[in-house]
Amino acid sequence: MYQLTAVTKTYARGRATVRALDGVDLAIAAGDRLVIQGPTGGGKSTLLQLLGALDRPTTGEVVLDGTDLAKLPEARLTRVRSENIGFVFQSFNLIPTLTAQENVETALVPLGVKAKQRRERAAEVLASVGLGERLGHLPAEMSGGQQQRVAIARALVKEPKVLLADEPTGNLDESTRDEIMEVLDRMWRERGLTFVMVTHDSAIARKAPRLATIRKGRITVKENASA
Repeated sequence: MYQLTAVTKTYARGRATVRALDGVDLAIAAGDRLVIQGPTGGGKSTLLQLLGALDRPTTGEVVLDGTDLAKLPEARLTRVRSENIGFVFQSFNLIPTLTAQENVETALVPLGVKAKQRRERAAEVLASVGLGERLGHLPAEMSGGQQQRVAIARALVKEPKVLLADEPTGNLDESTRDEIMEVLDRMWRERGLTFVMVTHDSAIARKAPRLATIRKGRITVKENASA
């Protein structure tokens, strides 16, 4: 699935150069579930952006299914994101004037899916995350947990190979956090996804089959036999 080799990512900050990633080597197999932890500014979100084809490395290779994302022209990179990668963020990123169903449908528009099929697929995936009776509700009419379920449905409606989540439970209380993680884990298993998640929550990290820790741009990965 993914093979990262000698990946670096640097940013200019005034006269200084910030090295967000410093020689990262990482393999992520198809169907893997990897949790990424580390201190603020350590490179977690930068790594997720590279995996999601939202950014390019300064040096090194980010290979997805045999294709080096760093070398793709922008149009093909956009296509990879649209077709193969679903994103879930801490802030939900829902359009406030659209219903739950319409928000989910937006992920299918760039793929040229016809309106009738968009409606059917959106309704189906919303039902799968427990929102079958909330299709016509606006984000403001739903709880934080329900909004995150809509965001998960939007990420999954295009049937991606990869699901990337950046602090998906960061805005939720403990009870709702557990509900959302149950949904994410079930979707991972049922759909055969490759699932990579950034989190500060140690309770979530302890349950991960694989845990990557990033500090000062360098990564270590360990297997969790008890997960």
